[in-house]
Amino acid sequence: MPYYGTAMAQHVEIGKYSTDESRASAHDGFRIDRDGVWFHNGLPFRRPALVRLFSTVLKRGPDGGYLLETPVERVEIEVEDAPFVAVEMQAEGEGRRQQVRFRTNIDEWVPLGPGHPLRIAERPYLLVRPGIEAAVLRAPWYELAELAEETGSGYVVWSGGEMFDLGALDDDA
Repeated sequence: MPYYGTAMAQHVEIGKYSTDESRASAHDGFRIDRDGVWFHNGLPFRRPALVRLFSTVLKRGPDGGYLLETPVERVEIEVEDAPFVAVEMQAEGEGRRQQVRFRTNIDEWVPLGPGHPLRIAERPYLLVRPGIEAAVLRAPWYELAELAEETGSGYVVWSGGEMFDLGALDDDA
């Protein structure tokens, strides 16, 4: 069978997938590690532009898994933690008028705000787009923590007119 001409589908045959929800595939060797490095067949992508291109078709499947999806195919991609990492933080303004934004490893700026909230788990995460998060690296997290205000029960930061909880006060401190 002929092969679809994109880099993503060099190993995926045309006709193997339909254009409806029944599309599925084997893993096809795509993986994103915990540090946001993209791999294909065990080798890291060498071209950042290719990673940025693939990131535009990254979606979350109904089962919670990750997919690279175009109108003609769907390829599963293993993601160890989050598909992106927030590598830089910038803030403008102060208090409730403050606007914080993060730069991801694909050079995309994401504003912290109602459409892009923080989620605090074993590490902090920023919602980049529906179902797709960036793990916030230590350096930008510490920069964000420097902006935090202490409340009676913990620390918060304002961005985009919304208050974000950064965590509880440490009773042992």
